[in-house]
Amino acid sequence: HEREHDREISELAAKHQEEMEKLRAELKEEQRHLLDELRQQMAATHKAEHEQAQLQSQTLHSLELEALRLTLNNMHTSQLELTQSNLRKEKETALVELREMLNDKRAQEVAILQSRHQLECEKVREQCLREKEDL
Repeated sequence: HEREHDREISELAAKHQEEMEKLRAELKEEQRHLLDELRQQMAATHKAEHEQAQLQSQTLHSLELEALRLTLNNMHTSQLELTQSNLRKEKETALVELREMLNDKRAQEVAILQSRHQLECEKVREQCLREKEDL
């Protein structure tokens, strides 16, 4: 009876051992399967985060380029306005100088014409006086 009891115990222990091995194998398989899923999810998450980071980087780069373009545009516009202002001032200065020069030249010509007129008037008076004397 004791032997049979020992045999039953050893059969039960063997069955228990088999079931434990089977459960361990199933558990290992399930762990491997869960680990594979987790790796895939992590890879997908990493890829999505990487793509998101790239998109943010590209967006940031595009915004920086746009900001630089606008800054350059503003600087160019300011430079053009400054150049136009300088050209306008130079033109006004040149016109004032030209006007002064023309006024001086006109004044000289008027003085020359007045002096010729006086000389001619003197000549006409002298000629008139000579003609009176001759008469």
